Amino acid sequence: MLANYEKLLMKKFSPRIFAIAVFLCVVSSLHGADRPNIVFIFADDWGWGDLSCHGHPYVKTPHVDRLATEGTDFHRFTVASGVCSPSRTAVMTGHFPARYNIDGHFAWVPSNAKRNMPDWLSRDAPLLPRMLQKGGYATAHFGKWHLANNMIPDSPLPSEYGYDEYGAFNCAGEQMPVHEDSELAVAFIEKSHKADKPFFLNVWLHEPHTPFHTVPKYRWRFRDLPEEDNIYASVLSHADDRIGEILDALDRLEISENTLVIFSSDNGPARDSRNTDLGLMHDTATGAGYNIAAAKGVTGGRKGYKAALFEGGIGVPFIARWPGEIAAGKVDSQSLMSAVDLLPTFCEIAGVSLPKGYTPDGLSQFATLKGKPYPQRNKPLFWKMGASWPPANARPDHWVAYAVVHENWKLVSNEDSSHLELYDIAADPYEETDYRKERPEVVAQLQKLLEDWKATLPAKPTGDVFSSLREE
Repeated sequence: MLANYEKLLMKKFSPRIFAIAVFLCVVSSLHGADRPNIVFIFADDWGWGDLSCHGHPYVKTPHVDRLATEGTDFHRFTVASGVCSPSRTAVMTGHFPARYNIDGHFAWVPSNAKRNMPDWLSRDAPLLPRMLQKGGYATAHFGKWHLANNMIPDSPLPSEYGYDEYGAFNCAGEQMPVHEDSELAVAFIEKSHKADKPFFLNVWLHEPHTPFHTVPKYRWRFRDLPEEDNIYASVLSHADDRIGEILDALDRLEISENTLVIFSSDNGPARDSRNTDLGLMHDTATGAGYNIAAAKGVTGGRKGYKAALFEGGIGVPFIARWPGEIAAGKVDSQSLMSAVDLLPTFCEIAGVSLPKGYTPDGLSQFATLKGKPYPQRNKPLFWKMGASWPPANARPDHWVAYAVVHENWKLVSNEDSSHLELYDIAADPYEETDYRKERPEVVAQLQKLLEDWKATLPAKPTGDVFSSLREE
C-alpha cells in the first residue's frame, strides 16, 4: 500500500519535492511514535510512610517498591492542600486552588455555599487533560474524581474536562466500582497502543480513604495483625496489586521504556482523633466499608496528618519511573517539587505548548526528574485552607490557615496572622525548630509575600460553577 502511495507522489511531484515529502513524513511518524506515554497514579490519603520502601513495619507494597527500584524516589514533593479536592485542582490546572475558591473538599451544595466554595471545578479553567488531548494524546481518567461530588447531579462529568474515556466515582452519574480502576486502565492502554497513539492516563485510587473496602484475599495476607492494622494493610496491598497489573500490562506490550509512571498521593494520611469504635460506614459514592478507626497511616515522622498544612498533611510520596530518562534506584532528598508543577512538566515531556496567556503557578520539573536538581526553587509556593484557632487538643497541628515556602524557609500562619511560625524546611522537614524569634527579617519577608498573594485571590467563586440546587 505504501509503495502504491509513493508511485502516486512520484507522478505528481518532482523527485526533489518527493524526497522532502517522504523525509517529513518519516520524521513526523517517528516523533509520534517516540512521544512518551504518561501514567499518573494518585492515591487518596496514602501517607509518606505507608510504603515498605519507606520503612513501614508491616505494610507490603512490592509494586510501588518496584517503581522506586527502577526510578527515583523524590522525598520533597508537596501537594497544594491537606485535603482532596483542592489538591486535585492543582494537578488539573497548575494553579494554587485558592485561585478558584477551592479551599476544602467538594460536599453537598449547602456545605459548599457556606464555605464560599463553588460546586465544581470550572470547565473554563486551564486543564491538563484538555491540553494533552489537543496535543494529540489519548486521555483517560479512572478512579476517584471529587472535582465535584456525586451528591450534585447536575455537575459536569469528567468527559467535559478533556478526557476521551473515564470511569469515576465522587462525580455525577453512575459510580464506578472502586476496584475496577486497573482493569479499565489496562484496557485503555491496550487500545491506545493498538492505535499507535501516545496516551495520558490518570489512575486515581480510592485507597486508603474511608470506607475501607476489604477483600478476604488481602485480609488473609495480614491475618496475624490486630484487626484495625489488618484492615489498613489489606486495602493498601490490594491497591498495590492493581498498580502491579498496570505495570505488567506496560511490560507485556513492551512500552515500559516509553512510559513515564508516577505514584503519589493527594494528601497525608487520615487519623482518628476521637477514639471512634471500629465499625461499618456507608459512603454514597463507594458503598459500605470500615470506618476511620482503621486508619493507621503514618507520615514518616512528619508533623500533622490529613487536613494539616504541616508536612505530614502535604508531604506525600512521589516516585517517578521512566527507564533511560529517570535514574534508577535513586533517592532525591533535595529537590522541592509541588503538585502545581505537574501540568507544565507533563506538557514539556509531551511536547505540548502551554496555551497563550496561561501562566502556571508551578514550573516544569522535567530537568529535575532527569536528575538535575534545582539549587533553590525560584518561585514561592502558597497554601490556603480552613483551620480553627486556637488548636484543638485532639488536633494540635491543624491550626494553619496559610503557608508559604520560599527558598529554604516555610512560614505558617493562623487565619488572622496573630500567630506565625518559621521553619528551615530544607534542613528540618519535620518542623521541629521554630525560628520566628531568631529570624524576624525572614518572617517579615515571607509575610509580605503571603499578603501580596492573598491580595490576588478572588473574593468569591464566579462563572458556571454553581448547581441549580442553590436556587431551591
